[in-house]
Amino acid sequence: MKKELDVILSTTNDAMIAVDIEGRITLFNRAAEKITGFQESAVLGRHIEEVVRSTRLPYILKTGESELNQKQPLGNTVIITSRMPVKDEQGVVTGAVAIFRDISEILDLTHEIYKLKEVQSMLEAIFNSTQDAISVCDEKGIHVLINPAYTRLTGLSQKEIIGKPAPVDIAEGESIHMQVISSKLPVKNARMKVGPHGKEVVADAAPIIVDGELKGSVGVLHDLTEIKKLNNELMQAKQIIRKLEAKYTIEDIIAKDNGMLAAIDKARQAAITPATVLLRGESGTGKELFAHAIHNLSVRKYNQFVRVNCAAISESLLESELFGYEEGAFTGARKGGKIGFFEEGHGGTIFLDEIGEIPISTQAKLLRVLQEREIVRVGGTTPIGIDVRVIAATNISLEQAIEKGKFREDLYYRLNVIPIEIPPLRKRKKDLYPLVIHLIKKFNQEYGRKVADISPEGLQRLTSYDWPGNVRELQNYIGRAIINMKYYETVISIEHLPKFFDNDKQFKLQDKELGVGEPEDNQSLRALMDVFEREIIIKKLKKYNGNRTIAAKELGISVRNLYYKMERYEIDQ
Repeated sequence: MKKELDVILSTTNDAMIAVDIEGRITLFNRAAEKITGFQESAVLGRHIEEVVRSTRLPYILKTGESELNQKQPLGNTVIITSRMPVKDEQGVVTGAVAIFRDISEILDLTHEIYKLKEVQSMLEAIFNSTQDAISVCDEKGIHVLINPAYTRLTGLSQKEIIGKPAPVDIAEGESIHMQVISSKLPVKNARMKVGPHGKEVVADAAPIIVDGELKGSVGVLHDLTEIKKLNNELMQAKQIIRKLEAKYTIEDIIAKDNGMLAAIDKARQAAITPATVLLRGESGTGKELFAHAIHNLSVRKYNQFVRVNCAAISESLLESELFGYEEGAFTGARKGGKIGFFEEGHGGTIFLDEIGEIPISTQAKLLRVLQEREIVRVGGTTPIGIDVRVIAATNISLEQAIEKGKFREDLYYRLNVIPIEIPPLRKRKKDLYPLVIHLIKKFNQEYGRKVADISPEGLQRLTSYDWPGNVRELQNYIGRAIINMKYYETVISIEHLPKFFDNDKQFKLQDKELGVGEPEDNQSLRALMDVFEREIIIKKLKKYNGNRTIAAKELGISVRNLYYKMERYEIDQ
């Protein structure tokens, strides 16, 4: 029996120390050795206070009362101990025993548990309060967790989701959770519809990896309807801002070609002077962009920027629009009169696009503005002083217009103080690739796409073309190419590129310039005539590199009529 008792005492995890009536140690098991650091052979027979200074066993011997579950420091550790007297059959105290264990590890563990609970509470608060709709699936693709934002977005309750397979919430599209679980890779910008109402969302998901093992997937849904609404509001705000100020800066001009870099340097120099600037270049080269950039580099950048397309306003209205009019100046004149573009731009910049289309009669008044810095409203007699910086632009040769008597030579010299020649795209092929990348980023934002680049073969095809419509034509072309791509495709390849005008099947002419292909059965004569007229206009514009004046002359119509037809047929040359 004693042998069995010794085995029990030596193997138990509880430390035990027993003393006799005089306080001398009679029992010291292995657990006590481990906690105190003393060996049984070294302490047996010694007084307990010599071994454990903080002992209360002498007190137990004296009082005969027990002390249960008391915390006590012991060296570098903390123990929880119970002390009890040992009595004989007559109830006389003959010794005492202490049973104790090291609780320092338990205290550390308790602290860690507390910290984990604190972190858990914080994460739960974030999870439940975030506006992002979040769902979590386990490694088998079963929903285990969703937050309130998720139920609001999808219209599905926790009962309808928790414990159900990952695709249960999808109305249209593939489960991002199952994609992640099968591939162990994140999924980005997946488009799908969720919930009973088919809410359109864009979703991201990522794997949950613990010690190298896949434990599940976490997904985040973003309401595409709300994103579109916010984008529309942002676009409206931008449009309002653009009415008040120039929207482009010198940094928006993409250039690596030496000719274009020289034009930019000249624009920088022009910006710091008040002199009139004449921007020259083919249609679509970016003359308006230069005008905006010069304004934004000048001291006038916080004032009004007024853009006037001189060719788009009829001759009868142009003068009154530029200089304003007095009440009663003509039939239909607004009561109280109206200020013109020059007065509106006071303190700022006025950009006169297509300056070569101004009629001779109006040119004389424009010359007065540049010379005297004052205007006289139509129907008025009082000069009005104005402070406005003039930037003009033309895509025709003003020198030839002077020879033909269509443009005043004195006005030409007033306008041509700082001439800036903007090279056509066919002469700056170095800029083609950076322009394409810039346009890709622009259309990614507008179309919600994630296109990253163009293939070498595609770029080679663009490089081999002369781009008669210049950057404007390139912008239209890249936009159409991106529309031809699937949502998951990220590189514009040659099969995405639309056919150039020469190969365009929709409006392709046959052998003769004035012949059209076979009409469709359901097309009316009016529709066929529209197709024919559109094709002829495009062909003439291409022939003269987008020069509207020469094209209009050869077509036998006015430039303003040409603008009207281009707008009607959505021709962007």
